[in-house]
Amino acid sequence: MNIKTNISRKNFLISILICLLFSPIFVNAQNSEETKALKQHSPKKATLYSMLLPGLGQAYNKKYWKIPIIYAGFGVMAYFISFNSTEYHKFRAAYNFEPSGTDTIPPNNYYYRYDKDALARGRDDYRRNLEFTYIITGIWYVLNIVDASVDAHLFNYDISDDLSLRIEPVIHQPSFFTEPKPGIKITFNF
Repeated sequence: MNIKTNISRKNFLISILICLLFSPIFVNAQNSEETKALKQHSPKKATLYSMLLPGLGQAYNKKYWKIPIIYAGFGVMAYFISFNSTEYHKFRAAYNFEPSGTDTIPPNNYYYRYDKDALARGRDDYRRNLEFTYIITGIWYVLNIVDASVDAHLFNYDISDDLSLRIEPVIHQPSFFTEPKPGIKITFNF
């Protein structure tokens, strides 16, 4: 019975030693697989995805909370485009309306509310607002793409818990012929 327990203890100790000796190899293999997976995260893919469908690049970067913000921005822009377009067309139709013998009903009540100068100003103002809204919508689209690209570039960025500040005394000696001067060295670790 003693011989069996000694053999089983020896086998147990040998298996523990083998595990301890070869565990760094398994850990390194696992780490290399993780780094391969991390290296496969492509900023180019995130940029292309975000170009094809706004918010898709953010989903690729696993920043899901940004997708509603992007679509809320596009929703606001769509509302302003619709509003400015409607008002522009109303002012333009009222401004261009010329009563004739057969067609005496104006297209809307703006014809009665405003004089010719006010109709021209309203038409021009809403056209300018409409064009400005198109520009802002384009900028919002480009910002969506830039955000996806920047997030993809920073996807593998290591954020360490070692944020420290060290202050040390130091002696400066600029050249061989001058006297050493005391100073303070401040080191930030990010």
